[in-house]
Amino acid sequence: MLKTILSIAGRPGLFRLVNRGKNMLIVEAIATGKRTPAYAHDKVISLGDISIYTNEGDVPLSGVLETVKEKNDSKPVDIKGIGNDQQLREYFATILPEYDEEKVYTTDIKKLLTWYNLLLAAGITEFAEKEEETAAAEEGEEAKGE
Repeated sequence: MLKTILSIAGRPGLFRLVNRGKNMLIVEAIATGKRTPAYAHDKVISLGDISIYTNEGDVPLSGVLETVKEKNDSKPVDIKGIGNDQQLREYFATILPEYDEEKVYTTDIKKLLTWYNLLLAAGITEFAEKEEETAAAEEGEEAKGE
């Protein structure tokens, strides 16, 4: 699901990939539903390609979002209610205790929680990739047939 959700540098919010054109993508703002082009020179990244630095390696964004959802009982996070930067880092440590405090900035944490709230508002609540499960099931079927 997160593979088709995009972040575009310089544009607020998140976007859903609608279609591909010549040298551009057609994207739809998740919050407003307005469709616009994203050109080749725009810095576009899929949320499925993002991961968070930890002391042992990287954790995919989908896993972190699932943990946020569990911790908040599928409710939005009150980012301003958490408090200052130090309190925000302490809150994030309850979600991902092994995150790399030097590489993960407070702005990154705020952005992640803002994205979580945007996705919830758009009705997107499944962050884990179902495709991986499907691929594993297909491989299991192929192994049985051999």
